[in-house]
Amino acid sequence: MRFNWKLALTAGAAWGVLAGAVQAQSTEPTVEELVVTARRTEENLQTTPVAISAFTQESLTRQGAVNVTDLQGAVPNLNLVQGRGSSNATNIYIRGVGQPDALQTFDPAVGVYVDDVYISRIRGTQFDLLDLARVEVLRGPQGTLYGKNTIGGALKLVSRAPDQTVRSQATATVGSYDQVEGKLALSGPVNDTLALGIAAMGAARGGYVKDPVSNTEYNDKNTVAGRVSLAWTPTDRLRVDASADYTHDKSAMTVGQPTSTLASAFGAILLPLPAIPAVYDFKTTTTPGLPNETRFEHWGTQATISYELSDALTFKSITAYRNLDSDDFIDIDASAVKLGDVAVRVDQDQTSQEFQLAYNEGPWQAVAGAYYLKENVASHQEAYADAFVAPFSFLRTVDDDLTTTSWAAYGNASYALTEQLRLSAGVRYTKEEKDYFRTTSTFSNFAALNSKFAFKANKTWDDVSPMISLDYQVNDDVFLYARASKGFKSGGFNGRANNPGEEQPYAPETAVSYEAGAKTQMFDNRVRANFTVFMNDYQDFQARVGRSVTSPTQPIPAIDFAVLNAGKLKISGAELELAAAPIEGLSLNAEVGYLKAEYEEFNEQRVATLPATGFVTLDRSWQTPAFSPELTARLAAAYEVNLGDNGSVTLGTQARYRSEMALAVDNANLATRARFPGMWQDSYWLHDAQIVWQNTDKTLSAGLYGKNLADELYRTDAQEFSSVGGIRTVYYGAPRTFMFTVTMKH
Repeated sequence: MRFNWKLALTAGAAWGVLAGAVQAQSTEPTVEELVVTARRTEENLQTTPVAISAFTQESLTRQGAVNVTDLQGAVPNLNLVQGRGSSNATNIYIRGVGQPDALQTFDPAVGVYVDDVYISRIRGTQFDLLDLARVEVLRGPQGTLYGKNTIGGALKLVSRAPDQTVRSQATATVGSYDQVEGKLALSGPVNDTLALGIAAMGAARGGYVKDPVSNTEYNDKNTVAGRVSLAWTPTDRLRVDASADYTHDKSAMTVGQPTSTLASAFGAILLPLPAIPAVYDFKTTTTPGLPNETRFEHWGTQATISYELSDALTFKSITAYRNLDSDDFIDIDASAVKLGDVAVRVDQDQTSQEFQLAYNEGPWQAVAGAYYLKENVASHQEAYADAFVAPFSFLRTVDDDLTTTSWAAYGNASYALTEQLRLSAGVRYTKEEKDYFRTTSTFSNFAALNSKFAFKANKTWDDVSPMISLDYQVNDDVFLYARASKGFKSGGFNGRANNPGEEQPYAPETAVSYEAGAKTQMFDNRVRANFTVFMNDYQDFQARVGRSVTSPTQPIPAIDFAVLNAGKLKISGAELELAAAPIEGLSLNAEVGYLKAEYEEFNEQRVATLPATGFVTLDRSWQTPAFSPELTARLAAAYEVNLGDNGSVTLGTQARYRSEMALAVDNANLATRARFPGMWQDSYWLHDAQIVWQNTDKTLSAGLYGKNLADELYRTDAQEFSSVGGIRTVYYGAPRTFMFTVTMKH
C-alpha cells in the first residue's frame, strides 16, 4: 500500500487536535462505552476483533440523523446513499464492495439486518431511524457468522426492546421543502413478566426537484411506519421477543439529470447535450403521461426465543416472515423523451429460521447455528421506448419469478490461550438453489420488432466461508488483533436477459480479506482511537455491461445487458476512528478512510463484427472501480453549554469529505479511455451544524439542524444504459436544508 499524504495530513490534524485538547485538561469526562453484537454475542466494542462502527440512538439524534443514509461520512470507507431512481432502495458499498442495482434478481453485497433478521433485497432498506437501541456497521467480509451476501460487510439495526421501565418519547419536526414529521415511541410493563412497546411515525416532504414547465415535484417523501413489540420473561432463563412492523411509502418519482446526448436507434438526435453537462439546477422535465408516483409496502413479523439451558449454554431461535410489494415508475433518461421509461412491479416475500447455541465458560466462548431461508420474488415490468425506434412504437413487457432456497450451518469459537491472548476460528457452509422463469415480449407496429423470448433455469451453488483471528489484550487500554476471513455473494440469473444467449447463470463472487487493527483508550478513557489496515482479494466480480448487438437480419440493434463474472480486484486501505471527551461538555470525533481499489483483471467477450473471427476479448482492467473514493473523512465537534436552571445548549458541527469517485462500472470510452464526465463525481466537502436546547432533566429539547450548509452540488449515483440511445443519468444529493425538531421524553 503506497503512502498517502492526504490521509496522513487529515488523520494527523485530527489526532493533533484531539490529543492537544485532552492533554490540556485534568477533568474526568469519558467517551461513551458501547456494547455490540458483531459476533452474535454481547461484547465491548473495544475488545471485539472486528472492524466495526457503532452508534446509539442518542448519538444519531445529536447529529440530526433521521434515516440510514445519514450515516454517510460517519463510517470510514462506507458509501451509503439512496439508490438510483428509487425512493426505497439503498446503495451500500463498504471498502469498495457493493451492489447498486435494485433489480430483483441481483443480490446485495452488504447484508442488512434488522434485529438479526436478514433483508434479502436492497429494495426496502431506506429505513427511517425509529426507536432504535443502536446501529452497527461491520466492515469487511462477514461470511462465517452472517452468511451469503455479506462480502462487503453488514449493516445491523437493533430496535429498542421493551422492558419493565416505562419510557415514552414524542418528536415533531418541520423543515425545508415543507417537511413535516412526527415520531412516537411508548414502552413499559404490562405485568411482571410482559412488556409492550409501540413506535410509529409519519413523514412528508415536498420534492427538491421540479419540472420547470408543469411545476410537478419529484424526489419527495411520504412515509408512514409503525412497530409493535413484546418482551415476555416468564422465568429467569426464558425470554421471548416478538414484533410486527409495517412501512408504507407513496412518493413521487426519483429523477436525475441526463448527462449525454440522446439518440434513436437510427441515429436521429432526440436530446442534444454538451460533452460537459450544464450545472444542475434541480429542474427536470419527464415524459408526459408517465405516472409521477411510486408505491411501496413492507411489513414483517418475527419472534426470538432465548432459553438458558445452563449457566454456560443458551439456545436461541429466530423466526421471521417479511413481505415487500412495490410499484415504481422510473424515467431512466430523465427527460421528456420517451426513451428509457419503465414501470416495475415487485412482489417479494421471505421466510427465515435460525437456530443458535451459544456457550460461554472458562476459556471458551462459542456460537453454532443452522439457518434456512426461502424467498420468492415475482415482478412485472414494462418498458416504453417509442422514441428509440421512431417513427415506430415500442413496448416491452417482462414477467419473471425467482425462488431462492438457502441452507447454512456455521460455528465460531474463541479460546483464551492466556489471560491476554485469544484465538478465534469459525466456518460456515452454505448451499443455495435458485429457480428462475422469465418471459419477454416486444410489441411494435414495426413487425420486425415483435418477438417473444422465454426461458426456465435452475442452478445450485455452495460455499465454505472460514475465518480465523488472533487478538491480544496488551493492557486495559490497548487491544490488538489480526483477522483473515472470507465472504461470498450468491450467483444468479440475468434479470435483463431479453435475447437468446443471455440466459446463462453467473457464478458467485468471493472475497478473502486480511485485516489487522488496534483499539486503544487513553487519558483515563477520555480518548478512543481505533486503527485498521486491510487487503481484500476480490474474485469473480459480477459486472453488468450494456452493448448493442447487430445482426444482418435485424434492422434495429438488439440491446444486450450482460452480467459477467468479469474480473478480479485488489482492494487495500486503512481506517482511523477517533473520539475524545477532553473537557466536560465537549465531544470530538474524526473518522478517516483510505481506499485503493483497482482491477487486476476485467475481461469482456463480445461477438466480433465478422462472424469468421468469433469472439473478441475487451480488456477493461484499466477502468476505475465504482463507488471507491480514495479518501473519506469526517471531523465533528459538539459542545454543551450549561445554563444552570435554564438547562443547556449544545452547539455541534461536522464536515464530511469524499474524494473523486466513479458512479458506474462503465465510466469511460472503451476505445479512447476518455472519461464520461457525467459518470464521475469530483471531490467535495459537506458542512452540517446544529444548536440544541434541553431542560435540566433532559426530558424536553428543541433543536435547529442545518445540512449541506454550503449548498454543495454533488452526485450520489448514476444510471448507465448508453446502449439504449446513449442514456447516462446521474442523481444528486439534497441541497441545503434546515429542520426544527422538538422532543419530549420520559
